[in-house]
Amino acid sequence: MTAGAPAALDRDKLFAARLHAARARPYLATALFALHVVESRSVPTMAVDPFWRCYVSPAFVARMPVEQLAGVWVHEVSHLLRDHHGRGERLARDQGLTGPGDRLRMNIAADCEINDDIYGDGLVRPEGAVTPQSLGLPSGVLMEDYARRFRLEGVHGELLWLDCGSGADGLGRGWDLGPDGAHGLTEQERDAVRFRVAQGISGRPGSTPAGWERWAKEAFHPPQPWRDLLGAAVRSAAAASGAGEDYSYGRPSRRSAGLPGVVLPSLRRRPPRVAVIIDTSGSVSDAELGSALLEVAALSRAVGGRREQVTVLSCDAAVNVVHPLCRAEGIALVGGGGTDLRTGFERALRARPAPDVVVVLTDGETPWPATPPPCRTVVGLFPRTYGDSRWGDPAYVPEAPPAWARVVEIG
Repeated sequence: MTAGAPAALDRDKLFAARLHAARARPYLATALFALHVVESRSVPTMAVDPFWRCYVSPAFVARMPVEQLAGVWVHEVSHLLRDHHGRGERLARDQGLTGPGDRLRMNIAADCEINDDIYGDGLVRPEGAVTPQSLGLPSGVLMEDYARRFRLEGVHGELLWLDCGSGADGLGRGWDLGPDGAHGLTEQERDAVRFRVAQGISGRPGSTPAGWERWAKEAFHPPQPWRDLLGAAVRSAAAASGAGEDYSYGRPSRRSAGLPGVVLPSLRRRPPRVAVIIDTSGSVSDAELGSALLEVAALSRAVGGRREQVTVLSCDAAVNVVHPLCRAEGIALVGGGGTDLRTGFERALRARPAPDVVVVLTDGETPWPATPPPCRTVVGLFPRTYGDSRWGDPAYVPEAPPAWARVVEIG
C-alpha cells in the first residue's frame, strides 16, 4: 500500500462485529445479514439508506472495538426495521420540517427511540450514543414524541455531527446509491425481512425489550389507514350481490333462446345508490363534521365517481337536510341537539329509488334500528373515551353498532 494512502475497510472486523450482534440479538439476525455493506469515506461513522444498504467509514471501523461495532450494527438496522425513514418523511411533511437542523433533530429523536432499551444483556452501548436520559427525556416513547419534546439548543457538540443516513429520517444523502443502485432490497424483500424479525420476537415473548415487543405487534397487525378501510367497506357493500342490480329488457336474457316467443329480461348492473347519514348532534365536534364532509366527497370515488348516486342526510334527533352530493363545500350540516339516527335510517330508506348502501358517520351515541335495513350498512365511528367525569356517569358506555353493520373506526 502506498504510504499515506487511506486504509481500506477492515471487513473481517466489521463482519465479526455483525456476528457478535447476531449472537447477542438472535431475533435480529435476518435483518443484520440482509444489510449490504458499501464502503464510503463520505460517511462520518455508519449510515443506512431505505433500501437496506449500510455505508461504512473505514476510519470509524478501525478505531471502534468489535463489541461497540456490534452495538452500531444493531442500532443502524433498527432504524430500518422501525421505518424511521418513512415516519421521518411523514413527520417532516406534516410539520413543515425542511431545514438541516430539523432533520438532525429527527435523527436524534429516532436514536432516542432505539437507544432507550436495546443495549445491555451482551450488547455494549457504543461510545457517544445518545439516550433519552442524556437529554433529560423520558424513556419508552416514539420518535415523533421525542422530536416534539426537545430542541437543538444545548445539545452536546458531538451530536451535531450525528448522521445515520436517509434510513433514519428519509432525506437523501450525497453518498446514497438510490433506488436504482446495486444491491438494494425491493419493497417485498424489505417486508419479508420485517416479518421474519417480528416472527422471531413474537415467538420468544418476554425475552426482548418492550420497544421491540411493541414493534413486533404492530408489524404483525399494522394499523390500517381508516380512510382506506372506509372506502373499501363501501366498495365491498356496493359490489355485493343484489346491490346495484335490476332486471332490464334493454338487452334480453340469453335464456330467451330456449323459450321461443318469450322475451326474458336480463339482470344488469347500474351504479349503486348510497345514502350517507351524518351525525350532527352536539356530541360531534366541528372538526369531526369537517372530516365527515371530506369522507363524503371521497365516497363518490367508491361508486365510480357518480356523485348523483350519493345522497347526504344530516341528522341529530331528526333529519334536518337532505342533499344530493355535488361537492363537499356545498353541504350544510344542521343539528346540534340530541341523537337518534333511527330517523335518518327511516328517511333514507323511504327514498325512491331506495339506496343500495347506507353509510353512517357518527360517534355511536345513538339508538339503532331494531331490525336491519334491506341493504348493506357501513358505520364510520368517531373515536370516544368513556368512563370519566365528562359523561356524568362513570359507567356510561353507548350501545355498540349492531352486528349487521360493517364498522370502521375513524381516526
